[in-house]
Amino acid sequence: MATVEPGICGGECPPMPAAADCRARADCSEKKTAEIIQQEISREVEHLLQLLFSEQRNRGGLDLEAVEMAIRSAMHHAGASTLSQLLQFEAPGPEQRQLPCSCGHTARYVELRSKPVLTAVGKAECVRPYYLCEHCHCGQFPVDVDLDIENTELSPGVRRMLAAVGHEAAFEQGREQMELLAGLSVTTKAVERTAEAIGEDIEVGQQRELERALQLELPIPMGPRIPLLYVEMDGTGIPVVRKESEGRVGKRDGQPAHTREAKLGCVFTQTTVDEEGYPQRDEASTSYVGAIESCEEFGRRLYAEAWQRGWARAEKKVVLGDGAEWIWNQANLHFPDATQIVDLYHARQHLWSLGAKLYPNDSPAQKRWVMVRKDKLDEGKIERLIALLRSQATSRPALAEDLRTEANYFEDNKERMRYPKFRKLGFFVGSGVIEAGCKTVLGRLKRSGMFWTVRGANAIIALRCCKLSGRFEEYWEARTA
Repeated sequence: MATVEPGICGGECPPMPAAADCRARADCSEKKTAEIIQQEISREVEHLLQLLFSEQRNRGGLDLEAVEMAIRSAMHHAGASTLSQLLQFEAPGPEQRQLPCSCGHTARYVELRSKPVLTAVGKAECVRPYYLCEHCHCGQFPVDVDLDIENTELSPGVRRMLAAVGHEAAFEQGREQMELLAGLSVTTKAVERTAEAIGEDIEVGQQRELERALQLELPIPMGPRIPLLYVEMDGTGIPVVRKESEGRVGKRDGQPAHTREAKLGCVFTQTTVDEEGYPQRDEASTSYVGAIESCEEFGRRLYAEAWQRGWARAEKKVVLGDGAEWIWNQANLHFPDATQIVDLYHARQHLWSLGAKLYPNDSPAQKRWVMVRKDKLDEGKIERLIALLRSQATSRPALAEDLRTEANYFEDNKERMRYPKFRKLGFFVGSGVIEAGCKTVLGRLKRSGMFWTVRGANAIIALRCCKLSGRFEEYWEARTA
């Protein structure tokens, strides 16, 4: 006769041949578990109904908000009790009491151990087998791996929620949202650590893709031709803790830096123009990548994203950005076959800034001066605009250096400023998509009172880029596949 260890059945199953022992034990356990769950739910529902009827009698009416919150609480309590029953695992049978250890030796079953798990319906208790390797003294909980709760007391469902609230708003606000919307009490630190841990895991996957790109192991692009594909990039300062900016010069002379530049890139498609001939970005076609990193590292990151989006299948390719030198260095390196366009509105701002210096206290004169030169810019007559600026340098010696600097700026970018040609081709001439992206993606990190480590900032940037690119569900499903 085979004997059976006591489990959640509350005793031993009837004796039977060894071949049928395992199945019988499972059947006995499942039946008893189902009975306990049904009893727990019945008790919760009965208790809830008593409270509701009593409340209604006492108040002479129905407080809907109080009732719905009470129902949610009761269902959570019943759900947590149900999960606690489902998470009571039995000790392994004699043939399952040894597992291979990563050190090459064998881990042996020791005992059942319990740990709390916060789930989407509240706190549950998980009892599962513990194995220990006597050689390296490393323990294992195979059930934790199967349930995706290894080294954490937060269920996958709760971690997904924390990622959602943590990427969207301040971590304290995320904690409040969890309590209000999910009825779950978590600490602000739990929101921060979980959101950053998931962001770091996303970044690890992106780095693997970057390695493949550098080793020319990217997959051969398949799919239909893409009529028009855009790449845009920009940078903005992220407030950081003091240790992250030590030794860095600030924007003001003699002042230390308080920020680090986060670079953001986006890729999107365009297939149509509107009735007036203005280009229309394809809905939901924008994907983002970003990080606080060097120009060279970011260039490789954006290249890998563009390739993944179908750069090799694009019939027309455009890179859009402001006049920052690093942008065009990376464009020349990674996207040499693309049409390069300097954001028209950024170029116009150069003229307005210069006009303010030339006529500091005369707004009408500023406007007249800018309008003449703006017309040349809009018409793509960049050589004529450069000549006007250089000629004025001789008559305004005090501002000659500023005028020559701006003339050189337009000289360096003149082929990127043929706006009539670009418009005739139906191209965007403004980098509004990436500028809006800086506010949407990176604005989360620039709110009042926020100061980041580079590691924490990059984790949240990775998480936000993944979410706003519509890839989070794909990532979440793939990470345990």
